[in-house]
Amino acid sequence: MHEVIIIGAGPAGLNAALILGRCQRDVLVLDSGKPRNAASRALHGFLTRDGAPPMDLRKWGRDEIARYPSVKFRDLPVTGVERSDGGFELKLSDNSTERARLLLLATGRVDVVPEVAGFTEFYGRGVYHCPYCDGWEHRDQPLVVYGRNDSAASLALGLLTWSRDVTVCADSRPDWNAERQVELERNGIAVVENQVRAAEGHERLQRLTFADRDALACSAVFFCSDCLQRSTLPERLGCEFDDDGNVRCQQMAATNVPGLFVAGNVRGGIHLAIMAAAEGAEAGIAMNEALLDAELAAANSPAAT
Repeated sequence: MHEVIIIGAGPAGLNAALILGRCQRDVLVLDSGKPRNAASRALHGFLTRDGAPPMDLRKWGRDEIARYPSVKFRDLPVTGVERSDGGFELKLSDNSTERARLLLLATGRVDVVPEVAGFTEFYGRGVYHCPYCDGWEHRDQPLVVYGRNDSAASLALGLLTWSRDVTVCADSRPDWNAERQVELERNGIAVVENQVRAAEGHERLQRLTFADRDALACSAVFFCSDCLQRSTLPERLGCEFDDDGNVRCQQMAATNVPGLFVAGNVRGGIHLAIMAAAEGAEAGIAMNEALLDAELAAANSPAAT
């Protein structure tokens, strides 16, 4: 039985493994190789790694962790998990099993790309969901928000940080109220209600076309959509969720399920790579302390004397 199993080898899972490796804990990291930011050409806002390709960050993390012999990796998806006496039992895609006293879910999220022709093709190179990740690269250029709810209106106002040329493409009549419409108009944000037909360009996004109006030139499109849990494991293990689909943490990354911890985008808050790494460090410390507390309690029990 391992002391800790970590599911997910993005910034959260890797940083937790690094902390636990430095604590000489027996750790197994399991990874499916499908990170949330796989379509991105570069991650941003990560000190010393601004602009680095996301897959390179994962490789560098594994290279650093290789110095700690108590941490091992298996590149296999988890197909099942059960809580058992004293820990967790996991079934992997090759039908093997692994067991651990504590479990960390760093399984991330999935961004649902709108079903518009060209959006998937240009996702990560002109079509985005996070302006803090990609807004600077398109500063002072024509920007578009695709969406019709109030979140889309808020995103459009937020994009004024990077450009004063912002348009909302709502596909139809938007859902926000008259007050929000006035706010958009006062800030020079136009709203196009015509149905978007496709995102087009040559090597990079250049325009949106519509069913019944002229094309709109743009440098980038930002969308609002559901951000779903990549894994069903939190639900299957009995985690509590908030109204936005985030796993609730009680303290220091611990969940309501004994022995189960979460880090990264599984939780709420700001979904940046550097925040996920920080939450991984928090989880690593919390799990080491939980193991240490159990060891000290066992050593001080009457049965040990």
